[in-house]
Amino acid sequence: MAAAAPPPPPTPAATADPAPPTPPVTAIFTRIRLATPADVPHIHKMIYQMAVFERLNHLCSATESSLSSTLFNHPPFTSFTVFLLETSPAPFSPSAATASPSFDPILRTLTLDLPVDDPEREAFRSSEGPLEDVSVAGFVLFFPNYSTFLAKPGFYVEDLFVRECYRRKGLGRMLLTAVARQAVRMGYGRVEWVVLDWNSNAIQFYEEMGAKVLQEWRLCRLTGDELEAYGKIDF
Repeated sequence: MAAAAPPPPPTPAATADPAPPTPPVTAIFTRIRLATPADVPHIHKMIYQMAVFERLNHLCSATESSLSSTLFNHPPFTSFTVFLLETSPAPFSPSAATASPSFDPILRTLTLDLPVDDPEREAFRSSEGPLEDVSVAGFVLFFPNYSTFLAKPGFYVEDLFVRECYRRKGLGRMLLTAVARQAVRMGYGRVEWVVLDWNSNAIQFYEEMGAKVLQEWRLCRLTGDELEAYGKIDF
């Protein structure tokens, strides 16, 4: 009798496909604080960048000197107020010296899919705080107004700006939320601002926040020669 054929070698156990690698995440630490006169150079640079973005740089005549002489003459929230947003690769200290009697800095941690490549990091290195690697990422400038219909004061946001490399990461929302939170804390009735009609991304962003874009209202402005002329009318 012929010998039986040897059994076939065992079939290797099926192996599951390896799990896709988890995408790396990057944490950045943020702080919203009151601006100080030492921040004027950064504020001035961002105002000019904003003017370029809005295609209005031909109308931008602000200088560091003119900003310094007008922005910090009154206590915060009683007149022109600037919140500065800063970022750092390391946590901010809750006891940093940037706290003020009228506003405690807001500290948040953001988790991003990719690190931020900031080509202007050195130009926007912060003047405040003990950390060496703190960059100014954006600002919001606002001041009180008044609603006769509500019989309450509110805040008018003149400028909201986030530097290009930090956009679409939720930082603009953080700045507006800080203003809204301050308005609620002070018992104010509303926060309002204007948006350019061609800036569809900003309009969508504001509407998603719950803001109402009032199509029926138009901004009226007297400035320059026209303001001078009306200021000299003898009535």
